[in-house]
Amino acid sequence: MLGVANDRSIAWGCTAQARAQGAEVVASCLNDKARKWVTPLTDPIGVDLVNCNVEEPGQLEALVEHAVRKLGKLDFVIHSIAWAPLDDLHGDVVDSSREGFARAISVSCHSFAELAKLCAPHMPDGGSMLSMSYLGSGEAVPNYGLMGPVKAALESMVRYMAMELGPKNIRVHAVSPGPILTRAASGIADFDGLMASAQAKAPLQRLVTLEEIAQLSTFLCSDAASGMTGQTIYVDGGVHAVD
Repeated sequence: MLGVANDRSIAWGCTAQARAQGAEVVASCLNDKARKWVTPLTDPIGVDLVNCNVEEPGQLEALVEHAVRKLGKLDFVIHSIAWAPLDDLHGDVVDSSREGFARAISVSCHSFAELAKLCAPHMPDGGSMLSMSYLGSGEAVPNYGLMGPVKAALESMVRYMAMELGPKNIRVHAVSPGPILTRAASGIADFDGLMASAQAKAPLQRLVTLEEIAQLSTFLCSDAASGMTGQTIYVDGGVHAVD
């Protein structure tokens, strides 16, 4: 479970839901600074926590090695990390720096492929791999900026990974939640306005909850979703379905 930051993070919601359903889980947080917020969550429910900054060589490998030692084999992985330099995130896409775009793609997108390569050999019975996307991958959302093209690349990667890993009975999906106030989302300009717009547009006339995102994610990791792969699945109150 990559990307637990605090009790509002999607990775934490998925961790708590998976544990409630009886799964053994190893989770990651970014660094020691993040641990002080995360260990009070993970320790009481018996979840091992490992520091993992995917930009640091060897840390992703160390996380997977720890998980395999702890769990024996892997049944699912959930990748819930995204990042871009603030200057690039807050500016126009046409003004984004080459370096900033490359780092955003590396952290938010390519790390999912790296994770899959490391985990697949430890899924002898198949399994599921999930990453988190957003509506801004397929349409231009004000203030989402650079992350829109990055998430579009992530969703394309999901389709290719599903094709490549399908013969190993490994299923791959992107979950596309509606906006909720996570630490990563707080870096997006006028995120409150984005949430208000989503609520006004949603057929359900509300925002989704962390629990609803986690319930979809754990369903996709379960045998109940055994016939599904390669999809971007929305949990956004229906926003994606209306103009």
